[in-house]
Amino acid sequence: MKTIVFATNNAHKLEEVRAIVSGEIRIVGLSDIGCHDDIPETENTLEGNALQKAKYVKEHFGYDCFADDTGLEVEALNGEPGVRSARYAGDAHDANANMEKLLRALESEQNRKARFRTVIALIIDNKNEFFEGVINGQIIEDKRGKTGFGYDPVFVPDGYNETFAELGADIKNKISHRAIAARKFAERLKSVR
Repeated sequence: MKTIVFATNNAHKLEEVRAIVSGEIRIVGLSDIGCHDDIPETENTLEGNALQKAKYVKEHFGYDCFADDTGLEVEALNGEPGVRSARYAGDAHDANANMEKLLRALESEQNRKARFRTVIALIIDNKNEFFEGVINGQIIEDKRGKTGFGYDPVFVPDGYNETFAELGADIKNKISHRAIAARKFAERLKSVR
């Protein structure tokens, strides 16, 4: 089975993608290859950041690699926080601070429409490929649920009454933006073995 590096130190993301792609290919994280670098994310698009991270691993460690970037895009905020989702309230990557800032920004808004968008950049055989997943939903007024990470406690996907944090990993891994992108990615990996 071929091994490919997922350019992430986020254990939640690694676990999520491994569950979605299970059996297709062996996925290892940055710590598995001894990479403890703070990989830059300085591009102004999800595609740019994902490719920047994958290129860093390919150039510095030599592995075929993929990376993702995800943004929460809120309609009433003109697509913010978008590419800055993880750092919306500052560089600390503080999920609670990010959610609090988002909820304050939407306090007087009736339009709560939002979408999560994930872009996976794959570098394999010295070629760059992209896979996108989008899920639409709403931002609720208060945090609910104990599972998941990031903005999961405030995002209710269309067709559901519960937040990602209430739905749990099994359902989230079937319907999420990352799941949609990862399924497209997994289809591509079937030709790699």
